[in-house]
Amino acid sequence: MCCVDTGKESVKEMAPLKALEAEYPILDPNFQAFCASHGIFSVEDFLIHDLYELAAFAEQRPTSEKLKQQGITQVLSIIDTQHQPWLNGMELLDDALHNKHVLSTGCEGIDLLLGGGLREGQLTELVGPSSCGKTQVCLLAASNVATKHMGNVVYLDTGNSFSPQRIAQFVGHIAGHAFDEAGKRIFQRIMNGIVCHSVFDIFTMFNVLHQLVINFPSQLQKGGQVRLLIVDSISSLITPILGNSGSQGRALMISAGYMLKKLAHEHNVAVLVTNHTVGGERGIPKPALGQTWKSIPHVRLLLSGDHGNNVRSISVLRHPSMDFFTAGTYTSAISMEWALAELINHPNVLKKEREEIDRVVGNKRLVVK
Repeated sequence: MCCVDTGKESVKEMAPLKALEAEYPILDPNFQAFCASHGIFSVEDFLIHDLYELAAFAEQRPTSEKLKQQGITQVLSIIDTQHQPWLNGMELLDDALHNKHVLSTGCEGIDLLLGGGLREGQLTELVGPSSCGKTQVCLLAASNVATKHMGNVVYLDTGNSFSPQRIAQFVGHIAGHAFDEAGKRIFQRIMNGIVCHSVFDIFTMFNVLHQLVINFPSQLQKGGQVRLLIVDSISSLITPILGNSGSQGRALMISAGYMLKKLAHEHNVAVLVTNHTVGGERGIPKPALGQTWKSIPHVRLLLSGDHGNNVRSISVLRHPSMDFFTAGTYTSAISMEWALAELINHPNVLKKEREEIDRVVGNKRLVVK
């Protein structure tokens, strides 16, 4: 999957709020003036602004109820409808054809599962319980991309887990350079190519991503292309806003996923995010952030292990390339399960399949073996 904007969606996202007034009368001059006083002139500006701060300022206005309950809610509704992550089968195929480069993570098992590594232009999610090794995978992937692929890495650290010392160990091991003058220069260049930002709320993440997009052209001119973006962890940024914020929290979550996928697709960057697990049915752990987020990552990996030893296991929960060409390693039941899951996640394709069955088989007879 990839997130491809239609012309109409792009216009709505980038257009000033004033241009939306005809379609959404609640976004009247009073609401536009209020937003302008806080540097908000478009839906895109709205995305990277702290909604709680905006609501607090709205409280001080005589028309606070109208501003909060109608104007802000309307913009959130626009965000929700325009930034849907669900795509059809043709867009999946287009993504597969145009994003062929993979970046090795440095972990042989993960690379083997993914057919070489993290795919540029796609969002990969690494799910697992606390202390299972998700951050170590991120640090290793950052080191490997900076060393072997000569690419820059942007690392968004949400829990003070980024370790320059661990990065240096990985880089030293991967590069294998003697620490003479030439080796030191190469080592320093690689280390400088990994930039870490401390990010503790979703609005700061929006700001960092926005600045990253602005800087892309100059980075290309200097030959320092960002090839990997890591968010460790995305769930620690999203979980707090899902609590009591209702539709606002959900809209922000969708927007976060949309922005990450858009950045990956438009700038051909591999995006790696981590997510924690929560208790599911019968006590079986499941990925956090719910069903809405489930459809956002292109690839979803589950990392697990026994705390009593250093053995870790990893499995693929979701991958656009899991098809019948690899059915030799799966039972028929699992293959059918994946097929049905993909059809459910892509209603346009499901509709076409139903129409074909009705046309070929009809609806007046049973299909028998």
